Amino acid sequence: MRPIAVVGPTASGKSGLGVGLAHQLGGEIVNVDSMQLYKGMDIGTAKLTEEEREGIPHYQLDVWEVTETASVARYQQDAIADVEQIIARGKRPILVGGSMLYVQALVDDWQFPPTDPSVRARWEAKLEEIGVGALHDLLAQKDPEAARIIEDQDPRRTVRALEVIELTGKPYQASQPPIDQPPRWNTLILGLATTPEWLNPRIETRTNKMFDQGFVAEVERLREEDGLVAHSTAGRAIGYAQVLAAQEGHLPWDEVVDRTITGTRRYVRRQRSWFKRDPRTVWLNAGGDTLSAALKCVEAS
Repeated sequence: MRPIAVVGPTASGKSGLGVGLAHQLGGEIVNVDSMQLYKGMDIGTAKLTEEEREGIPHYQLDVWEVTETASVARYQQDAIADVEQIIARGKRPILVGGSMLYVQALVDDWQFPPTDPSVRARWEAKLEEIGVGALHDLLAQKDPEAARIIEDQDPRRTVRALEVIELTGKPYQASQPPIDQPPRWNTLILGLATTPEWLNPRIETRTNKMFDQGFVAEVERLREEDGLVAHSTAGRAIGYAQVLAAQEGHLPWDEVVDRTITGTRRYVRRQRSWFKRDPRTVWLNAGGDTLSAALKCVEAS
């Protein structure tokens, strides 16, 4: 029961392919999208509804409260347990998602670098002093590759990268496992290849549909009932951050959709760059019959 990972950019069709593979191969799905881990963040993360899951069991969905800070290490431990339980039942694990660090934490033996409260506190103080943008610029001077993959408005990961660099004396990415060795469980990694010409209209359509489906009301409910705030991990998710900014008067409402589309495109560029660097990935044309192509790759492997 060799696992299959389906990775690639946002809006490329990963979720649908995952469900198709699960039907064909007797599989169960493990989510590898960091924002779909949060309860109630449904419309804005394009989380499959119960109907869209078509009876296929899904794991690592709706496991965190929106007030909790994301933890790749915690996810790694829990998702590994899910995968191994699926294998033990004689089912095929299908790992689906595009959150870059989470994918690598699951398919590779990533031993997370140490932490030091005093070092972290110093960088957090620097964050308060100069702001996230300037701190990210500082990271770019120390480790351009880390700055390229970490969102420039993500204070938590920016601080963590600077902490690791200081503690290890090495670039942040040096703490990650090499990608020239077999992945955990000998996972077959399938990537959905896209071009901007094909993907950008899909991003626009998906974003507009999101708002038409009641996304603003979802954010308002999470804010009022569940404690969602702008400075949390969940509150910085693309789309949620823009709506929260508008609700708090920091962004004109007529710019929210465009800012969400722009943020998604920027994230997609980082996803493409990250996944393309892994020579173990077998690439499929996202605009073609991905299920047939994926099944051929499984047979060939």
